[in-house]
Amino acid sequence: MSTIAFIGLGHMGAPMSAHLVAAGHTVHGVDLNPAAAAAAAERGVQIVSSVAEALDGADAAITSLPKPEHVRGVYGGIDGILAHAAPSTLLLDTSTVDVETSRWCHAGAQQRGLSFVDAPISGGTAGAEARTLTFMLGGGAADVERAREVVAPMAGNVIACGEAGAGIAAKLVNNMMLFISVMAVSEGSQLAEQLGLDPQVFWDVARVSSADSWALRTWYPVPGIVEKAAANKNFDATFSVELARKDCALAVQAGDDTGVHLPAARLALGQLDDLIAEGLGGKDCTLVARFASPDGTLRGYDPSRDGASAA
Repeated sequence: MSTIAFIGLGHMGAPMSAHLVAAGHTVHGVDLNPAAAAAAAERGVQIVSSVAEALDGADAAITSLPKPEHVRGVYGGIDGILAHAAPSTLLLDTSTVDVETSRWCHAGAQQRGLSFVDAPISGGTAGAEARTLTFMLGGGAADVERAREVVAPMAGNVIACGEAGAGIAAKLVNNMMLFISVMAVSEGSQLAEQLGLDPQVFWDVARVSSADSWALRTWYPVPGIVEKAAANKNFDATFSVELARKDCALAVQAGDDTGVHLPAARLALGQLDDLIAEGLGGKDCTLVARFASPDGTLRGYDPSRDGASAA
């Protein structure tokens, strides 16, 4: 079995690293949040105090971080991964970043004789817990094959997308389509209720009809329909508005860079911006269903329970 450094033990990283431990690997974990580190330790991750310590003797290093600036910070600098990784250590970033940041990681690794694979994931926290994540791999063929073995204990699907940056490009397009789907599911769920349809009956219809989607099956924004949906927990985040806004903005920027017109993605981005402007950035991204409600209220969401205003 291998020794794996895991940097970033949050909602995604904690269950992912735990699956690696369960598969027999030794996992050295790092996280700035003491609570996240403690939770990972309970699942068998050996917590260390620095990136350099995590990399000592590591066969692979995996990062799971919120934003591009965090990835650049962890990879760059005198205390970063690029400065301390051994040539034999395979580097994988599962974070959702812009294509330029991913290429920056690839270039920095290449300059130092290191192997890097962009390895973003899809499936959310539910997929991380169930080890059914989809990994989208970008990099040299030999490195991608090594990465395939590393991520297998966390994955339901592993897809080689192409050369450097292809994985993150696939992820940005995928997430853009997801947020557009969330907007469609939000509007459909509210219209169905206003038309007097039983929510469960309508979901059963949509699930086996042309309206079916991952968002409908996993994140349906009506309580009591999909067990793990945020609608059952006052829309506490499974995928926060702030992170969704980050991902959607990266996709819109990619559209600007390539000349592709993305009107639906811009609508989705605008709704996420509106939630953030209301102080709801920490809630679940499916709370955009509020904008389809006739009066702005949403069944399953009580703003008094989190101190936020839905006005």
